Amino acid sequence: MRLGYCGFITCCLLLLSGCGKQADQQSAPDPPSEDSAVDSKAEQTTDPPSHRPLSPEEISDGWIQLFDGESLFGWQKTGDVNWHVTDNTIVADTGDPGWLLTTTQFADFELRCDCWVEQGGNSGIFLRSPLDPKDPAIDCYEFNLCDTHEQFPTAALVARQKADKSVSNDGVWKSYHITLSSNKLTAAVDGETVLNFTETQSGMPRIGHIGLQFREGAVKFKSISLKPLGMSPIFNGQDLTGWRVVPGGKSTFEVQDEAIQVRNGRGYLESEQTWADFVLQAEIISRGEHLNSGIFFRAMPAPSADSMNGYEAQVRNEWKGDDRGQPVDFGTGGIYRRVPTRRVVSSDHEWFTMTVIAQAAHISVWVDGFPVTDWTDERPPDENPRKGLRTAAGHFSIQGHDPTTDLSFRKLRVAELPVSR
Repeated sequence: MRLGYCGFITCCLLLLSGCGKQADQQSAPDPPSEDSAVDSKAEQTTDPPSHRPLSPEEISDGWIQLFDGESLFGWQKTGDVNWHVTDNTIVADTGDPGWLLTTTQFADFELRCDCWVEQGGNSGIFLRSPLDPKDPAIDCYEFNLCDTHEQFPTAALVARQKADKSVSNDGVWKSYHITLSSNKLTAAVDGETVLNFTETQSGMPRIGHIGLQFREGAVKFKSISLKPLGMSPIFNGQDLTGWRVVPGGKSTFEVQDEAIQVRNGRGYLESEQTWADFVLQAEIISRGEHLNSGIFFRAMPAPSADSMNGYEAQVRNEWKGDDRGQPVDFGTGGIYRRVPTRRVVSSDHEWFTMTVIAQAAHISVWVDGFPVTDWTDERPPDENPRKGLRTAAGHFSIQGHDPTTDLSFRKLRVAELPVSR
């Protein structure tokens, strides 16, 4: 969210007359902390994404890249393993046993990944894992990648169930498709289902990180993508049932062609329901040049259009010069006032899909399936996310920013997440 030149002058006059508090509630930007800015740019590159394994149909269906093909953005490692990226592939071949884990936690999902293990090697894909998994029998699920394991060889769930048929992973690439929904897990190798498992043990984790293991021998992973499951629509495509227009605004909100269209001046459309930890997906189009909008989340009920609050996943398809890695304002997928997007992936006049995952203090965003924001709110707690960390449930709001506003939002859907660990 950004004020134009006239708005800036107005805010200055308000501050001089003692009305700074109201100006801050609307949109006066305070820059991100030094830590946030450094973290967001650590893996930034200047070119448009070159490794885009997802088709437009898959992106619209909710698939996101866990691995961008360029960097380890969105991942964290344990130990001294030399995790690195070569030729659009994550590689590890030296160090003590350890893991590379997603910074984001996932509950129910489909996971696709191509894997290669050196002959005689030992690796695995960990699901719903803590950051430091101790025992795959109780604290996570381990999908084994080890042909030589006597009891649970490749494609087995360690400590649980062997695959229905022998699978060889040594020295050859294999494509895995794993579905984990509630207490059921299925896995296919190169398109053939080899594992069907139903959990009967109580107390197993319902959410956790996805981990890649290095234990013995070189390992390689590529084309890692995920589709969140359990998504439910929060907009019926026909009318604004379940939403309310925040009073005092100038925006108009209408349903056209199964999309919410917002035009004209400042205003907000607020969901009646609230969510704390969630996956949100929406398709968005900006019908003008460099228009400014956003989706607010964990917002307190807005008494009027002049006192909006909440975290804001910004919509603004503008960058400096020819460099999409230099967003104007915070850029599409950035968290306004907190952390800019590392790359503006979307463009004006084109539909794009935004995915936002919020779990406790951690927030991550994908635009057209590409990971653009990975941020942890380390501020002291506050009821208002504009002032501090808020993990309590709050509303979603669609923003009308100014008289030039002309955007549409469709296919809004949400999955509520279990409590993060």
